[in-house]
Amino acid sequence: MGESSAIAEVVARQLEGLLEAANYDGAKLLLQPVQPVDAAEAIGTLPRTLQALAFRLLPKDEAIEVYEYLEPPVQQSLLERMRSGEVLELVEEMSPDDRVRLFDELPAKVVRRLLAELSPAERRVTAQMLGYEAETAGRLMTPEFIDLKEFHSAAQALEIVRRRARDTETIYALYVTDASRHLTGMLSLRDLVTADPEDRLGDVMTREVVSVSTDTDQEEVARVIQRYDFLAVPVVDREQRLVGIVTVDDIIDVIQQEATRDLYAAGAVQAGDEDDYFQSNLFTIARRRVLWLLVLLLANSGTAAVIASEDAVLKQVVVLAAFIPLLIGTGGNVGAQSSTVVIRGLSTQRLQALGPAMAIGREAVAGALLGLLMLLVVVPWAAYVSHGNWVVAGAAGISLVAITTLAATAGAALPLLFNRIGLDPALMSAPFIATATDVAGVFIYLQTAGALLRRFPAG
Repeated sequence: MGESSAIAEVVARQLEGLLEAANYDGAKLLLQPVQPVDAAEAIGTLPRTLQALAFRLLPKDEAIEVYEYLEPPVQQSLLERMRSGEVLELVEEMSPDDRVRLFDELPAKVVRRLLAELSPAERRVTAQMLGYEAETAGRLMTPEFIDLKEFHSAAQALEIVRRRARDTETIYALYVTDASRHLTGMLSLRDLVTADPEDRLGDVMTREVVSVSTDTDQEEVARVIQRYDFLAVPVVDREQRLVGIVTVDDIIDVIQQEATRDLYAAGAVQAGDEDDYFQSNLFTIARRRVLWLLVLLLANSGTAAVIASEDAVLKQVVVLAAFIPLLIGTGGNVGAQSSTVVIRGLSTQRLQALGPAMAIGREAVAGALLGLLMLLVVVPWAAYVSHGNWVVAGAAGISLVAITTLAATAGAALPLLFNRIGLDPALMSAPFIATATDVAGVFIYLQTAGALLRRFPAG
């Protein structure tokens, strides 16, 4: 990835210089050996006034592939700067899944106009895919695949593959359907090539086919492809008819999208459309973040309320206040670690084998052990800082064990609770766990200190 970015950066720098010097022949020669993905990245980094000019220098067949790699804002900018005929030709030649992703980013009025101008076949396919729910297999799939019949011989099937290879997204996975387009089997290109030319596909194909439905969530599709090491997974409708395939390159985009979304949620950032976050203006960014910050601010006011309610204890031994940041900081960190482990376990489905109760129990025990280990360091240090006040040191040590145990338990339990009630477990992330343990931690600490001071008033 780093090497590709470096190539694109060099190409962009040279391309900009050639275009500004009106050396269009030189720009064409520069772009000829460049891979489409690198050409797309290079064009995307050019000033807007030069992007359309550079794009028009690409050969027609390559231009379509480069366009599919461009970021959505650049795609929209190019559409605005191109003539109507050029736009229609470009959109018509795009693969259906990439066209649907483009339409998802465009205003509804523009989408309706482009749909009306597409050829009947492409309009039908695109409208069908747009009819599926967002972030499902139906919206993600491509209808460009090769389907064969059980009565075909291997030789006949190879001839069909040769004839249709240029018009399909992948030929490494081949699917067998009956007269009603029901999925009955599959075979790889290797199976086909190594079969006897006279063998029937019904005799060499695999009948136990793993497939997904059009309404399967894209994360589940990604898990299926990962689990079975597929290059593509077939998509069937409610009648089990084969309607498309989801390829591994699309799944890589899904994994990146979902990981980005989880990271934003873990940071309590309302990301909106993740991919355009860094193209958003500052006001939009602030508006997205301020909601969560206000929620956290209100929650943190609970810490202030607890401290205010226990001011008598703090007045009695002022040095107690010195250890509040240490305790709530430790609790927040332990809770964040536990929530991160559990959220990741839910995402990868590794936690299901362990079970929710066992997962919470393990984290609770881990939190207690962490507290005991840290107690060995904190108690002597607290006694030194408080000039030998072992009541303060004891309150800090006891509270530390209680806070780390509580934080680890909450960090594991709250994401599981959110997942159980159908909410994104990543929402119950580090900032929320830390805020909750801040309030509980201060309460535990001051209550413990008050109890010890009543038992040992001399301090």
